[in-house]
Amino acid sequence: MPQLDYRLPEFDAALGTLPVTPTANIAGDEPYWSAVRALYRQSDALVNLENGFWGAMAEPVKAMFLHWTERVNFETTLLVRQHWPQIMDGVRGKVAQAMGCGIDEIELTRNATEALLALVSGYNRLEPGDTVLYSDLDYPCGRDAMEWLRERRGVTPVRLTIPEPATRENVLDTYAAALRAHPRTRLVLLSHVCFATGLVMPVRDIAAMAEAAGAGVIVDAAHSWGMLDFDVPDLGAPFAALNLHKWIGAPLGCGAVYIRRGSLDAIDPYLGDRTWPASDIRSRVHTGSPNFAAWLTVPAALELHGKIGAHAKEARLRALRNAWAEPARALPGVQIMTPADPSMTAGITSFRLHGRTSKADNDAIVAALRERFGVFTVARPGPDAGEVVRVTPGVFTRMQDVERLLEGLSVLAREG
Repeated sequence: MPQLDYRLPEFDAALGTLPVTPTANIAGDEPYWSAVRALYRQSDALVNLENGFWGAMAEPVKAMFLHWTERVNFETTLLVRQHWPQIMDGVRGKVAQAMGCGIDEIELTRNATEALLALVSGYNRLEPGDTVLYSDLDYPCGRDAMEWLRERRGVTPVRLTIPEPATRENVLDTYAAALRAHPRTRLVLLSHVCFATGLVMPVRDIAAMAEAAGAGVIVDAAHSWGMLDFDVPDLGAPFAALNLHKWIGAPLGCGAVYIRRGSLDAIDPYLGDRTWPASDIRSRVHTGSPNFAAWLTVPAALELHGKIGAHAKEARLRALRNAWAEPARALPGVQIMTPADPSMTAGITSFRLHGRTSKADNDAIVAALRERFGVFTVARPGPDAGEVVRVTPGVFTRMQDVERLLEGLSVLAREG
């Protein structure tokens, strides 16, 4: 739809300030990333290394969001009642293209959680006595939903503990052993990038293993799409839940559900939804009225994301992670929760100080980093061995910002 291609002059002007994406040493080209940073409103007062909750909109994307907010507020139902189906087809088409799949395989949601719960609750290939698998590193509401399947479907949920330290081999061995021990496993929940630690799971290999054993696979890709460079079908799983308001840079309230073509029948229509035919993925989730302006801004966010490039984002975020996490690994009493293996890391990585495993312990570490060193992080629950402090840079983060974190962490490690 032509309206979705409209851009404010300041949007085009801002994107025009970006240099050509470098082809060599893209992660370390500081002038290029300074130009990217200039697209965001940032403060030097406090270094924000908690960009995992949601991502800041770049100023040109925010300008488009304000444009659409004004228009939706002015036109109200004149816009939505008359044009929304065509507009939504246009937005979904752009999202599907960016995800590398067909428009019939995706629907927009308000967040990945909404998509994830629709998939877990709607999965209908379970019989009483079957097993469903999830791990300690899965998102809390996903774990809760898998446990709820005990009541809903009469299945036996099994919680796996991901080894610490994690390696590709021991993670794969953990799932292989679980599938052997529980031959009636019929559903596996997998996090692509684990919310608490940042561990990147070998999803494609685990999904192939699970499907060969007769299990469906739901991937929680809330933290991965936009931070890692991949097409969603490359995950090798029939179902996935994604966010657009984290690493794609869309406004809050933008997510998506993916159901691989040919797998739709395995998910029930959402609470008996009859708004759409049972053959249409849109019947598998019912959002009600979304933030129309947020969804209308998605094409602009995707344009900027494409301008910077998923490959460039992944390289930069991993370089920022490596700049603090690998030196910190050598500090006495510091446990880095992701391995050096680049296939199992992205931008997010958490740490734990020796013996500091409680919520109070990690809240205190977060407070010390904020108040003494001017670095904002967040404590995260989840791992069976104890809580952690999560560090999440953004594309606007400077090397000097993560170096400040490393300085603070070095002091805290010495203090014990």
